[in-house]
Amino acid sequence: MTAQWQYISCMSTWLLFFDGDCAFCSRSVLQVFRLDKRKRIFYTPLQGNISRERGYAHLAAEKGGTMVVIREADGKAFTRSDAWIEVAVALGGWWNIFRLAKLIPKFLRDFVYNLVGNNRYRLIGKNASCALPDPELAARIRE
Repeated sequence: MTAQWQYISCMSTWLLFFDGDCAFCSRSVLQVFRLDKRKRIFYTPLQGNISRERGYAHLAAEKGGTMVVIREADGKAFTRSDAWIEVAVALGGWWNIFRLAKLIPKFLRDFVYNLVGNNRYRLIGKNASCALPDPELAARIRE
């Protein structure tokens, strides 16, 4: 790991865009929130103003939807399986082992991601509204 990357990963924050209508996605956000002991990940729904302003709102589509992770230190955006790998980087510690997933060809990683993503409403359902009740989490949601 280069010194520059160590600096970015230690000092950076991340913004995770997720489908706020998707119960599976909301539960995933709650899990990431619980694991983020360093409190470096912030959250925003793909249906929100920030997503519309940055041009990501269309990524919440029922078929082919994806989450987006922005590393705020350099503005780099990650989608699909790359987004999950970047979440592991943001969590740090032993989660960094998931960087090894980059050794798997992207088309295979994204195939699995798309398989889950295309069936996420069938797996757990759809929220009538964003279901993220934890007050500490609410403080880390950007609109």
